[in-house]
Amino acid sequence: MKLLGDAQREVLDAMTRLDVEQVDVADAVGRVTAEPCVSAVLVPPFSNSAMDGFAVRAADVAKTPVALAVIEDVPAGSVPTRPVGPGHATRIMTGAPMPEGADAVVKVEDTRVDADDSVTILVGVGGGTNVRAAGGDVAPGDVVVGSGVRLTSRHAASLASAGIRPKVSKIPTVVVMSTGDEVVEPHIADLAPGKIRDTNRVILVSALRELGVDVIDFGIVGDDAGELSDAYRRAADAADAVISTGGVSMGDYDYVKQVLGDMGSVDFWKVAMQPAKPFAFGSINGVPLFGLPGNPVSTFVAYEQFVRPALLHMMGATALFRPRIVAVMGEDVSTSIEKEVFVRVMLATDTDGRFVAVKSGGQDSNVLSALAQAEAFAVVPVGTGSLSAGDPVTLEMFTWDENRGFDD
Repeated sequence: MKLLGDAQREVLDAMTRLDVEQVDVADAVGRVTAEPCVSAVLVPPFSNSAMDGFAVRAADVAKTPVALAVIEDVPAGSVPTRPVGPGHATRIMTGAPMPEGADAVVKVEDTRVDADDSVTILVGVGGGTNVRAAGGDVAPGDVVVGSGVRLTSRHAASLASAGIRPKVSKIPTVVVMSTGDEVVEPHIADLAPGKIRDTNRVILVSALRELGVDVIDFGIVGDDAGELSDAYRRAADAADAVISTGGVSMGDYDYVKQVLGDMGSVDFWKVAMQPAKPFAFGSINGVPLFGLPGNPVSTFVAYEQFVRPALLHMMGATALFRPRIVAVMGEDVSTSIEKEVFVRVMLATDTDGRFVAVKSGGQDSNVLSALAQAEAFAVVPVGTGSLSAGDPVTLEMFTWDENRGFDD
């Protein structure tokens, strides 16, 4: 059997980077930066008030209470026209530019407005109080977002503040298909004998859309060599990657293996992992092909360990794998000593605030109900075989965004 890490390395090494394009920030979320995003401007572009209140000279309010003459109102979007001199104050709204001469803002709650166009300052402030300095967030030459980062809404907002249109990878297009005469569409209410609803396409298409890639759903392809060959060829012509499920396990009919063997450079691996031991990988006319096992939990685990990191690598991301953290087992677990096992677990916390993992249900590779309840994988490494309640365990947090490269 091939060790999981070795298999992952082979997959990543076979990926070709996608082309790059420059886009508006509104279209950048989910894309991966192709180069550092460097600011050419100050953010904020001018010193402004962090509070509704009165712009003052800090020296004038060192002793309070003190009355100051209000010389101007400056709402947000307006520009002050008069400097603040000794004994003066400017009424100012949050975000409005600081007037010349003022070096602090007293919040309105610490003032009393008088009837004679003056304000009484009740609480003194030091210089710089409630003032957002020009360039206090970003200065020219600062890297706003580094290269290889999958952009979130938070990144997009920061890029927008600096007026940056990022260069990002193009979005991969992925074809998904299920194979097998036994598989029918999930909306079928009454199943004929020997038929099962197609859950694999549902989980893959949904997961790919969560990742932000473009998906082409090829539906279900039956156990017919001609139909399979035509589907794989059309898929390779239409996409940057192809994912099929079923037909890669020992004992399966040879349709998928025969077709892929005849038309492309595809290898059928036994990976030392559970679930998802059988896995096919290669290419059709240069387009990567991922052949995932037919059991639905195996499909999901293989997607998380192979497909998702490979697509992120194609997009140029530096973080490819889900976060791993240390927790403790809340119950005894027995696994295969020869495989890296991904136990589906739910989480609680103990009195010390540590995560405690317990199985979310049955661990057979067809048990989707346990996967639906799970919050993480408890990863039991090759050579371990069993864990007892209270033992430390590594959790892979498949509901969290990726944060690890291959060598991390």
